[in-house]
Amino acid sequence: QVQLVESGGGLVQAGESLRLSCAASGSTARILSIGWYRQAPGKQRELVAIIRGGGSTNYADSMKGRFTISRDYAKNTVYLQMNSLTPEDTAVYYCYARVPFLDVWGQGTLVTVSS
Repeated sequence: QVQLVESGGGLVQAGESLRLSCAASGSTARILSIGWYRQAPGKQRELVAIIRGGGSTNYADSMKGRFTISRDYAKNTVYLQMNSLTPEDTAVYYCYARVPFLDVWGQGTLVTVSS
């Protein structure tokens, strides 16, 4: 099985940057895609960015140009670099991985952006 552990969340001011990390362990060779979702208070969970098989990436439109997802295969870690943060980016950020027949989620890390 695959386990995901996020880190790097915290409180920042608008305009600042933050980098989230997601460390994957277990059967990491089975990961088909890996990335980030977020859930703001009172809202549904939404895709932030994802790396698919072959290395292609997809971003939610509102994150394009501000967020960058990357993967260190040697460290089994996925990063989310977030720049120009706004209060609307406040949410719990979840690491996500798709393995055959199963979605795997981390426990989430809270990002709070103050105005």
